[in-house]
Amino acid sequence: MYSAEISRSNPSCFLFIIDQSGSMSDPFGASTKAVSVSDAINRLLQNLIIKCAKSEGIRDYYHVGVIGYGASVGPAFGGALAGKELVPISEIADNPTRLEKRLKKVPDGAGGLVEQLVKFPVWFEPVSNGGTPMCQVMNTAHTILSQWISEYSHCFPPVVIHITDGESTDGDPTHAMEQIRSLATDDGNVLLFNLHISGKPNADELIFPETADGLPDQYSRMLYEGSSHLTPFMLWVANQEHQLNLSDGARGFVLNADLTLVVQSLDIGTRPANLR
Repeated sequence: MYSAEISRSNPSCFLFIIDQSGSMSDPFGASTKAVSVSDAINRLLQNLIIKCAKSEGIRDYYHVGVIGYGASVGPAFGGALAGKELVPISEIADNPTRLEKRLKKVPDGAGGLVEQLVKFPVWFEPVSNGGTPMCQVMNTAHTILSQWISEYSHCFPPVVIHITDGESTDGDPTHAMEQIRSLATDDGNVLLFNLHISGKPNADELIFPETADGLPDQYSRMLYEGSSHLTPFMLWVANQEHQLNLSDGARGFVLNADLTLVVQSLDIGTRPANLR
């Protein structure tokens, strides 16, 4: 299980489910939750494109979608990709909504760092408006993933990365998350990661815990219980490359991690064992 080779004829799929409710305008780190999350998603999309870049161009190892939920539920790409549910990675590479100029620290060749202006592609904009219809968005995701799996039944199963700061406003999403995790290709079940940005002042930073002990409230516990266990390869990456010392029971759940840690943890969920 979880060993299918990822190639252009055998792609895999990432679906990001992003909370865009009103509370995402609350402060988080140096900016707001919504801005921090959109930065993380845009950075991750850029990293995925780099992983798929070969001398002749971008190879379509992945199909990627971003679904937002708040005042409405639906695809959240902007520009030429607006309204599309899942898009081959080469199409994402060709169609950022805009390029932002940002300062980045780069090596100066003498052991130090200098700031340089770089172009930062943006596909996904920060939005914060409305409630948190978690059940509805999970059902939408289930439909999108079912359709993809029917076309790519032999492939490495889809990875779903859900980022939220709150409690569902349309009921308990436990069953809807179970339904997503029960979807499967021949290679294994869909993997669901939940990243919870809690507003609780006593909420400690946690990354891939193996128990629900120490979680601040029932919402964190519900998201923890709804998260898939990490695959053996993901555990290996987490322990060897990120020195996280995780055990076999670790789940794809993150609580209140800073942006760097969020991108790092997403990377563990988006690293194929083998690309061809």
